[in-house]
Amino acid sequence: MSASRKTAATTAAAPSGDGAVVVDNIQLAKQAPLGVKIVRHFKRYGALWLMSLPAMCFVALFAYVPMYGLRLAFYNFNPREGLMGGTFAGFKYFNQFFKSGMFSNILGNTLRISLWTLVMGFICPIILALLINQIGSTKIKSFVQTVTYLPHFISTVVIVTMINIFLSPNTGMIGRLFPGKNLLADADLFTPLYWITEVWQHVGWNCIIYLAALSSVDLALYEAAKIDGAGRLQLIRYVDIPTILPTVGILLIMNMGNVLNVGFEKVFLMQNSMNLSASEVISTYTYRIGILGNQFSYATAIGLFNTLVNFFFLVLANIISRKASDTSIF
Repeated sequence: MSASRKTAATTAAAPSGDGAVVVDNIQLAKQAPLGVKIVRHFKRYGALWLMSLPAMCFVALFAYVPMYGLRLAFYNFNPREGLMGGTFAGFKYFNQFFKSGMFSNILGNTLRISLWTLVMGFICPIILALLINQIGSTKIKSFVQTVTYLPHFISTVVIVTMINIFLSPNTGMIGRLFPGKNLLADADLFTPLYWITEVWQHVGWNCIIYLAALSSVDLALYEAAKIDGAGRLQLIRYVDIPTILPTVGILLIMNMGNVLNVGFEKVFLMQNSMNLSASEVISTYTYRIGILGNQFSYATAIGLFNTLVNFFFLVLANIISRKASDTSIF
């Protein structure tokens, strides 16, 4: 080793204090070549990268690789030439969808069903979590939780079958209250029937995360509030609700990313010729156009439009939440 290198090494290794040693080591680490930094990183976090590798491969394969198919929205698809073929069409299929007579009806149905489901499916779990949290008995609380989240595990086909049985005009438990009237055939009732059954099925499951947040509340806060004369409503208002507000903000942002994503399976199974005017949404229309009608480019353009609108609402909700409560996901 040359004299200059020895002098530099001695200066770096023997500074005036321990704090300076740490600073010099950090500076030397930052000045290291990129390859050395990568090797050091994987030596330290290699096990974590290896553990997360299957999940990353799954997301890449099923979420990012299929995005190449979005090319069809801007090209005239030719089955003989495959995804790489076809002539460039620009925004032809987007204009076709916007100018079609079905656009306003489909978008209106999608927004109406989705917003009702989003709002009620967001509020009801919060209310249920606040009520369950007020139950004193551990056994009763566990029983109520179990009863409320069990419907979440029922398949969509079974749920729709139950809806048809309950609403049957002659034999249904609810249908008997409206003799001679098929509730599922009424277009005006499709939206409330959809979101009420959707909330009933998932309200118990969705409230679990709020119960987890409420479990972190310091019991001393409850005791102090009770000493000050607070009742159950005051405890909910001044202790429980402020505790879950950050969780509420994050979940609201994430739910806003699915504004136009109305569940295809349930809507499609509940559809019939009588309620089609109120039940035709973007997902079912895309299925009819793309799969049944073999208009793949047109269907891809509609699906891309749906995704862009969802992304816009996600970014908007994140901005509003960050400014209102300093809570955001990016």
